[in-house]
Amino acid sequence: MLTVAGLSKSFGGRELFDDVSLNVMSGDRIAITGPNGAGKSTLIKIILGQEEPDAGSVSFIRGTRVGYLPQESEPAGNETVMEVAVPHQHEHDGQFIAKVKQILASLGFKQTDHDRPAKEMSGGWIMRAHLARLLAEEPDLLMLDEPTNHLDLETLIWFQDYLKYYPGAILMISHDREFLNNLCTHIAELRSSRIMRYTGNYDSYLEQRAAMEVTLIATAQAQQRKIDQLQTFADRFGAKASKASQAQSKRKQIERIKEEMVAVPDGPDATMGFRFPQPQRSGQRVITLEKIKFGYGEKLIYDGIDLEVERDQRIVLVGPNGAGKSTLLKLLAQVLTPQSGEHKLGHNAKFGYFAQHRAAMLNPKHTVFQEALDTPQRITEQAIRTVLGSFLFRGDDIYKPVSVLSGGEKSRLALVKLLLDPPNLLLMDEPTTHLDLASVDALIVALKQYQGTLVFISHDVHFIRALSTHVVRVEAGTLRHFGGGYQYYLDKTAQSARSALTSSSFSKNLTAPKAVVPQADRKEQKRLEAAQRQARSNKKSEIQKRITALEKEIADLEAKERDYAAELEKPETYHSGGRATQINRELVHVSDRLEAANAEWESAGAELAQFEAE
Repeated sequence: MLTVAGLSKSFGGRELFDDVSLNVMSGDRIAITGPNGAGKSTLIKIILGQEEPDAGSVSFIRGTRVGYLPQESEPAGNETVMEVAVPHQHEHDGQFIAKVKQILASLGFKQTDHDRPAKEMSGGWIMRAHLARLLAEEPDLLMLDEPTNHLDLETLIWFQDYLKYYPGAILMISHDREFLNNLCTHIAELRSSRIMRYTGNYDSYLEQRAAMEVTLIATAQAQQRKIDQLQTFADRFGAKASKASQAQSKRKQIERIKEEMVAVPDGPDATMGFRFPQPQRSGQRVITLEKIKFGYGEKLIYDGIDLEVERDQRIVLVGPNGAGKSTLLKLLAQVLTPQSGEHKLGHNAKFGYFAQHRAAMLNPKHTVFQEALDTPQRITEQAIRTVLGSFLFRGDDIYKPVSVLSGGEKSRLALVKLLLDPPNLLLMDEPTTHLDLASVDALIVALKQYQGTLVFISHDVHFIRALSTHVVRVEAGTLRHFGGGYQYYLDKTAQSARSALTSSSFSKNLTAPKAVVPQADRKEQKRLEAAQRQARSNKKSEIQKRITALEKEIADLEAKERDYAAELEKPETYHSGGRATQINRELVHVSDRLEAANAEWESAGAELAQFEAE
């Protein structure tokens, strides 16, 4: 589908990557990972033809349709949301428009949003409209650059599930670890100017990379020991006439080993070797909301809610888009004033609110380093450099003026300042936005050290799992508490859904009127019931046979797909003229049938589940 061969690219004398090659085949789910500044977005732009490489080539199989979602969209003109989501060639296609409307609803748009001018909405919502268009068009290769940045948690889970069954290939850049773990079949790591492809999801890649680095380091150390031994001999006997030829031979051997020296990759992404200052201990009750009423204009969000946060709790707010999670956080932070009710701060409690507007509190005349130093806490310069490095400010970046920083950089710097002088109650709205995977892990380390109370909103499931000890679901103006972590919340909500279904069925059985059957008709009724049971049994057997047959076909197709993919990875496949093209054609046919078979299997499974529930 896509072949990247021998790409090289430099900027201002700095080599981004050299001799990079990558193949993308039908059905692949590949994530390009690597440290900030490694050149991931540049590689995507070269593949799209938006930038030229210094060397190498990019080629697609003829007829391949490519769709691309950038990190940020172009400013919206006068188009409505529907006009953004439905391109001109599909504006009279009723089936396409219906599909777009379904996807828009799943991405959080309301029916009333469809005719709204897109420019009235935030950049994140405009990106969702573009995403709806891409998903409806179903290009053969879907390229996504940080697609989860503008999605709330529940929309993200829907999007993740949707992509699991996406019919085309996916090439993405993402800093969402859970997203990568759930979707990826391969990880392509761009690091130290090279690209290395690993099979499996992100956690699997970390394990493979660690094992590979152990082997490489051991090999390099053995080579260095050999060089040292040879050098010792050459230095010792180089001046002796009787040993001069042997010493020269050792020097030549050293040069050969150096030419073959194993390249040890850079060490793992920088992690934080620093312990953050800790806040003053608060009382047991940190913050309380009582009988809070709040709304925007005529739209009432909360009417008499209560919330009490206790010391050391790590609460994540979850719920559907528009339910009022950010509003609740702003009420806690007193950014919003309730129309009625009480906001009570506990003994010794001091809160800090992290949101995008915090960036405006930075001094534009300072450098990054000066701004980080500007804190009441007494912290060494080296410790501050360590923290800044963990949040992507490395090398000369720390001397950049705050005034020239991007919005994301300002947000990260504000986060650093908050952690260097933390209050004992942190209120954080999407703190992982603009952070790469290493920085997310650094933030997790910092917040695990933090000896205070945390209330946060996030769409990063890895971050939520690592930190939350309590879940509050916000929906329809109510708060529902789950006294455990995120997995406990998922288990309890799934159990509640099952219980509701069972209870509903049982209730129907209780209230169903009993038929009064005359004595003379009882034999006939029994005969009819027996016939119905037999018909029901036959139908169930037929569905089960269909499922079994599909499962066998799917297993066979998956085996063929693996075989074809393995053959395409062999260099000799490309030595025979036309062989790679033929395999690709067969692979596309198998992948298409596999997709259809999986869809039939899901449909049959749903049919069986519904049949058994009746």
